[in-house]
Amino acid sequence: MDGELGDFLRSRRARIQPEEVGLPSHGRRRVPGLRREEVAQLAGVSVDYYIRLEQGRAPGGVSDAVLDAVARVLHLDETEHAYLLTVARPQRKGTGRPSRPRIRPGVQLLLDGMERTPAFVLGRRMDVLAWNALGDAVNGFSALAPAERNIPRQVFLDPAAAGFYPDWAAVAAQAVANLRIDAGRHPDDPRMAALVGELSVKSADFRRLWADHEVKECAYGMKRIQHPVAGLLTLPYETLTVPTDPDQTIVAYTPEPGSETAERLALLGSWKVTTTATNN
Repeated sequence: MDGELGDFLRSRRARIQPEEVGLPSHGRRRVPGLRREEVAQLAGVSVDYYIRLEQGRAPGGVSDAVLDAVARVLHLDETEHAYLLTVARPQRKGTGRPSRPRIRPGVQLLLDGMERTPAFVLGRRMDVLAWNALGDAVNGFSALAPAERNIPRQVFLDPAAAGFYPDWAAVAAQAVANLRIDAGRHPDDPRMAALVGELSVKSADFRRLWADHEVKECAYGMKRIQHPVAGLLTLPYETLTVPTDPDQTIVAYTPEPGSETAERLALLGSWKVTTTATNN
């Protein structure tokens, strides 16, 4: 992910108008937002140092104080600030063959015990690693080939995704923002590079969103799904990080008990059990 720090900082500079930070605009500008020398001035560092920072060549590493000052000038939110700290000082790892992610039996038992709650586990690159029966009934993970069990791949490459997600544009933007955070944490991941490359070639929407350099973690929220069997499902969700593996996240849909969506999920669960028994 070489160049990610500079691309991110430039994209954040472009969002800030001089007037927002108390600077005169000096008329028309060739590029939108703040100039590098203006960011340097407001952050209290030399222009040369800031240029080196954007180029990933800051001598001797970058201090928290400098990064905090840059984050303040660029009006970064908490997630963007954390991302800046990550990409400014990436933890380089070996590029050997990556190991296959494993789900602890206890985590699978936890999923299976959530009989009325659709749940699944996401790993690196938003790969889907495990699920329970109701999570499968909602999302259809088991029907996909293992290589296709990936959220960004499904959102951008599956022709049915736009119909499956009534709010597809918001879902797509969130998927890219999450994927970029993972890319920043693991800059030497060849599978990530391959995934981003494939999506960039095959999806103009992905290329556009990836170029925006948005980063956003969403620990909870709401997603709407137009299910082919159950109809429209309005699904609040919560995410929990697996303590023994911070790259694995449990996603659980939590509709209000007694709601229309909860009733439709109960019927969907019964349909899934009946269909599985018939096929067996």
